[in-house]
Amino acid sequence: MSLADLVRFALGSFAAAVGLVALVLACAAVATRLIAWRVEARYPAADRSIDIKSGRIAYLEDGPTTGVRATVVLLHGASANAYDPMEGVGRHLARAGFRVIAFDRPGYGNSDRIAGAQAASPAFQGRVLGQALDRLGVGPVILLGHSWSGALALRMALDRPEQVAGLVLVAPVAMPFPPGPLPWWAGLALTPPVTWLLTRTIAVPLGLSYLPSVSVGVFRPERAAENYIEASRAPLILRPGPALANIQDLAGLPAALAEQAPRYESLRVPSVIVAGEADPIVQTRLQADPLSRAMPHARFVVLPGAGHMITYTAPDRLVREVEGLAETMTR
Repeated sequence: MSLADLVRFALGSFAAAVGLVALVLACAAVATRLIAWRVEARYPAADRSIDIKSGRIAYLEDGPTTGVRATVVLLHGASANAYDPMEGVGRHLARAGFRVIAFDRPGYGNSDRIAGAQAASPAFQGRVLGQALDRLGVGPVILLGHSWSGALALRMALDRPEQVAGLVLVAPVAMPFPPGPLPWWAGLALTPPVTWLLTRTIAVPLGLSYLPSVSVGVFRPERAAENYIEASRAPLILRPGPALANIQDLAGLPAALAEQAPRYESLRVPSVIVAGEADPIVQTRLQADPLSRAMPHARFVVLPGAGHMITYTAPDRLVREVEGLAETMTR
């Protein structure tokens, strides 16, 4: 075989490989659109919304509107939406006499992303949700932030203290992560054009295949809540927009935590930190424990044997902690 033949063979093989990749991506893009359409048809997002500058924020509400003990605002974690905390602890709080509002964070559920990748930080999302609270005429409120939104609740208390009467930080992500280089493939995947492409092709079908096992895994070592996927409307993350927002939020969190964590010691708002002793997702020894030292005035509660989804596995305990904060606020 001559050199020219080898070159033609190599070019032909390359063209065939490119064509195969393009075909796979095209099929995945079609599958993504079908999955998103079916998800939106089966799982309607939050049906209330408030218009703010540059966009719309969706929310759920439950509980009394008069004679309320306090207003509690639920902030959901990564890969979730307003139904996640509302169907866990939120309904319990409402039955206990609290007005409960659960927001879809920007880009999740039925809320607009508003500013694309710039909306990824707790600081930005705190400003947006603070505007929503202003428009609703609500405040000061008790913020209950779960997981990723531990950082968000803390940021809102730092930047808008007049709106925050108390903090309940549940399995919170709050402290800076140990520095470490990303593997090459992660760095490539987080390049904005590549991330955009992935969320519109292979990410959603892959997410659909892993959703059942992930929904069980986030509860470990405890048993997953019955009907969790349906109740929390977890498949709403299986759409290109929310999937992209979720990746951006997770990728941007380390820098945001490094920036805001030194300010925690300045917080004086009544606070409680509740964490599971056996949480494998947000390890208590790496997050809640050092946060409790950074906020020595905060009440720190570790639940023996509990995992990450305390909003579902220990809602009554969370209600008692909220009640304790509400009593502190009225003294």
